[in-house]
Amino acid sequence: MIIFYDGSCPLCNAEMQHLKRADVDHKITLEDLNADDFSERFPAIDKQNAMDLLHAQTDKGQMIYGLDVTYQAWRIVGKYRWLKIIRLPVIRFFADHAYTFFAKYRHHISRFLMPNAQCSNGQCNMKSKGEK
Repeated sequence: MIIFYDGSCPLCNAEMQHLKRADVDHKITLEDLNADDFSERFPAIDKQNAMDLLHAQTDKGQMIYGLDVTYQAWRIVGKYRWLKIIRLPVIRFFADHAYTFFAKYRHHISRFLMPNAQCSNGQCNMKSKGEK
């Protein structure tokens, strides 16, 4: 699976790095939408649409979006099996709306939840308390 994510979003970046650490069999490739050559390497991916809603491509070439990406990615690495509840019909509706809200405001939410995070060139790091 290839996941196309916003590496300049501290929460998004943290989640992808956590996922990658869990991917001991190297089944997932992470592609930062902010990479200089992204559009050249992935011309079929509309970068703005992918910024608006998480995109991934399965090994079979199928595109999946939003929380389907999150669920499938964690399923692939064998973690967080409980996430299947977010794909149940009634819960899916509410979870997808909550995700859409998060995706739209992810940078604001990241600044609120991770005030010491600093991102530049698609890389996010935590600043120590004494650093500015």
